[in-house]
Amino acid sequence: MGSQDHRFPCHNCGSDLRFDPGADQLICDHCGSAETIDHSPWDRNQAIKEQDFSATLRASTSGVEMEEARTSQCPNCGARIEFDGAVHSKECPYCATPVVTDTGATRQIKPRAVVPFELSEDAARQAMKDWLGRLWFAPNGLTEYARKGRKLSGVYTPCWTFDADTKTRYTGQRGIEYTTTRTVTRNGKRQTEPHTKVRWTSVSGRVARFFDDVLVVASTALPEKFRTCLGQWDLTRLEPYLPQYLAGFRAEAYTVSLEDGFKKGRTIMDRQIIRDIKFDIGGDRQRVQNIETKLSDVTFKHILVPVWLAAYKYRGRSFRFVVNGQSGQVAGERPWSIWKLTLAALLVAIIAGALGYTAAVNQG
Repeated sequence: MGSQDHRFPCHNCGSDLRFDPGADQLICDHCGSAETIDHSPWDRNQAIKEQDFSATLRASTSGVEMEEARTSQCPNCGARIEFDGAVHSKECPYCATPVVTDTGATRQIKPRAVVPFELSEDAARQAMKDWLGRLWFAPNGLTEYARKGRKLSGVYTPCWTFDADTKTRYTGQRGIEYTTTRTVTRNGKRQTEPHTKVRWTSVSGRVARFFDDVLVVASTALPEKFRTCLGQWDLTRLEPYLPQYLAGFRAEAYTVSLEDGFKKGRTIMDRQIIRDIKFDIGGDRQRVQNIETKLSDVTFKHILVPVWLAAYKYRGRSFRFVVNGQSGQVAGERPWSIWKLTLAALLVAIIAGALGYTAAVNQG
């Protein structure tokens, strides 16, 4: 994924081609010509082959396909964005902070697959406009920002996906509810009422689950709530990694290591295993007391997923908007207009005062 691989000259006019979201082609914005992306003839499943997690950690980078990329790190949010040789960014696409493009290169595990952009920039901008239009008490500047339709940044965000076969032994308790009556005193009077109690029984058992493509966003540039919101990807649409998919877009290098990514993935797996255990225990209530899980056949993939980004500055703070480049789902931070909130509070006070005055007059 080196910088020299991201530029594809148009055979007609020589301008740079870019990937056309939603189409399996590169297009030229200068002359309008299009070129179909040539896929390799090998089997798709072989091209997106899983990699052994333990073997990769033991051998460090030996036997793992690596790449050298030219990157620049944002001093504010920490995003490490990869740039083509001819691209110089004046601001970070994640938070609008000015960034000086450096010339440093890093070696990282090469992506195996990519979810190509399906949403065009115009469609992403419309999704963002619709989302912004639903915000109450937003500053006028934000509305103006949406109306002007400023350019969005298309960025491929790095992710890890993990597969694992798990077998879990557990002990716990199954609770069966039953109803009795009890006597209570209310307002000086004694009366009976139904009362639910639980009969607990000790249980133990085993559950097993194979986890397929547990996804962990390998970037810390966006807040966790964004990563959670945008983590819904249709990974059946994965394509073998080809640099053509990145033509005209930026790509962020991962800042969450493979090992740290698996720790996050393991947390996701553990939550599901607890749900499986509670289902296996059955009854009306469940208590899980001890869990022993064995993992085997742990594999991973490094993939890239598409997002459209916009950043808005208000009173010295950066507010970010993110559009899922596959589904169109929007997440964002929003500023509040102080004067609109103040005006709304005054209107509420005036209405409340008028109602109070009317009630007093009617009573008089």
